Amino acid sequence: MVVLGIDPGIAALGWGIINRTEEVTYKVEAYGCINTDKRSLFSRRLEEIHKKLSKIIKKYKPDIAAIEQLFFAKNVKTAISVGEARGVAILAAVQANLPVAEYTPLQVKQALVGYGRAEKKQMQKMLKILLGLKDIPQPDDAADALAVALCHLNSQKMAKLGK
Repeated sequence: MVVLGIDPGIAALGWGIINRTEEVTYKVEAYGCINTDKRSLFSRRLEEIHKKLSKIIKKYKPDIAAIEQLFFAKNVKTAISVGEARGVAILAAVQANLPVAEYTPLQVKQALVGYGRAEKKQMQKMLKILLGLKDIPQPDDAADALAVALCHLNSQKMAKLGK
C-alpha cells in the first residue's frame, strides 16, 4: 500500500509518500514541501498547491491520501487560509480517485509516540526510527506529512489485528 501523507498549509504544504510492502516494512519513496510565495495572490497560491500536488499524485500513484485535520489556531485568519489549502489538497486527491483518510494531530502523535501530547522533537525522532531513516526528515512540514502517512498505515495495521 502506498500512502500520500499531507500536512496542510498555505505557505508550505508538506507531503510524503510511504510504501508498505507485503512484509510489512516501510519504505519512504519521497517527501517535500510545496512552498508558495506570500507575495502572490491567494487564489494563485491555492492553484499552485493544486497543480503541484496533482503532479505528485500522478508520479507516485498512491493508493490513498491521509491528511491532517485542522487543530484550533489562535489566529483565525491563518486557520481559514490553511483550511482552504486543505480543501484544495483534498480536491486534488478526490480528482485522482483517491480515498481520503483524516487524522487529528492527537491521533498522529498517539500512533507514533503513544502519547497524544508529544512534542515535535519526540515525533521526529520516532519517525526517524520507525522509518529507518538516516536523518530526521526536513523541513518540519514534510516530516509532519510523513507522520500522517505512517499514522494511517499503523491505523490500518491495528484495524486488521482487531478483526
